[in-house]
Amino acid sequence: MHKEHAFSDLFLKFLLARSMRTQADLIDQLFNSSEKRLARILLLMAELGMLGEPEPLIPPITQETLAEMIGTTRSRVSFFMNRFRKLGLIEYNGRIRLHKTLLNVVLHDELPEQDNAEKPRIGDTPRTQGRAGALK
Repeated sequence: MHKEHAFSDLFLKFLLARSMRTQADLIDQLFNSSEKRLARILLLMAELGMLGEPEPLIPPITQETLAEMIGTTRSRVSFFMNRFRKLGLIEYNGRIRLHKTLLNVVLHDELPEQDNAEKPRIGDTPRTQGRAGALK
């Protein structure tokens, strides 16, 4: 590695990028809801938010694999995927196609507005939404 400076530089860049990704994954696991973690992993898989034109199609992947990646159950992944589909954030017919609005879920921690409803926040459940409304 001492003699191959170009390779050494490339290898160090790779290690640094991998270390940063590992730290980001740990922070994501500790501080974000499973719904937000799912949105983030879908974006990472489609490379949305990266420079250049992203490919909005996710490679074929099972809900079980997604659940393992974000640390939740397959049934929760199914629930969140259906919720994302109903909100128009994804199309889900065998392969997952993302819409750029999913990026707002991760960046701004908000779901798109729904008719005649308050803006739900990521991680809200009907039970927590009811409590928040009762406290107002």
